[in-house]
Amino acid sequence: MKNLARFLLTFCFVTAGALAQDAPAQSVWRFDRLNAIGGFPTIVEGNPKLIDTPAGKALEFHGAPDAVFVENHPLAGWTNFTFEAVFRPDGGPEQQRWFHLATIDPKTGQASLPTGTSDPNPRFTFEIRVVGEQWYLDAFTHGDSYNQGLIFKDKLHPLGKWYSVAQSYDGKMYRSYVNGVLEGEVPLAYTPQGPGRASIGTRINRVDYFHGAVLEARFTPRALTPEQFLRLPAAMRSGAP
Repeated sequence: MKNLARFLLTFCFVTAGALAQDAPAQSVWRFDRLNAIGGFPTIVEGNPKLIDTPAGKALEFHGAPDAVFVENHPLAGWTNFTFEAVFRPDGGPEQQRWFHLATIDPKTGQASLPTGTSDPNPRFTFEIRVVGEQWYLDAFTHGDSYNQGLIFKDKLHPLGKWYSVAQSYDGKMYRSYVNGVLEGEVPLAYTPQGPGRASIGTRINRVDYFHGAVLEARFTPRALTPEQFLRLPAAMRSGAP
């Protein structure tokens, strides 16, 4: 009996350890250096600059050709997710696609078509649309069987301030948030995306460049609640640059 109990206890520990190793982990990308992000080497184009903020270093982009490319798609293979970022939009052209995660097409080796913004590659983007001295969020995902944006033109926010944005999927609903406040949601028949790469400061095929700064991104293999989201430091919430 003792041997059986010892066996069962050992089996539970081994099984729990194996599950822990197999389960995807939350990852954080801090934009506090140029040569690596999230543990992955970068390709830097143009002249994005490291700047000081109340929460540490951030990367500031000044439009074309400023961009950073990372050879990783951190949401690849996940069935549920939360994709968050802390950023500061500073104005510029109306359309800016400032964070792009894309699956690489195994047939072509490409993460995007060379031109335009419509292509077959599964992807996520965080985008903004600038309207005068304000902006609104466009969270977007595309896959083989889905093509969904979350864009709400009436939900405007002032430029030149720091914001926390998120998009999530809980197995049924695709949602977007600004500063923990729900912007909108829609049912989505989502399927996981494949391995790929990321771009920050531009769409991955180098169009619709960003004017502003990015502090941090976080990727979680489940749908977080707003109480669990990244929070802005008090100095950033007050509008400090």
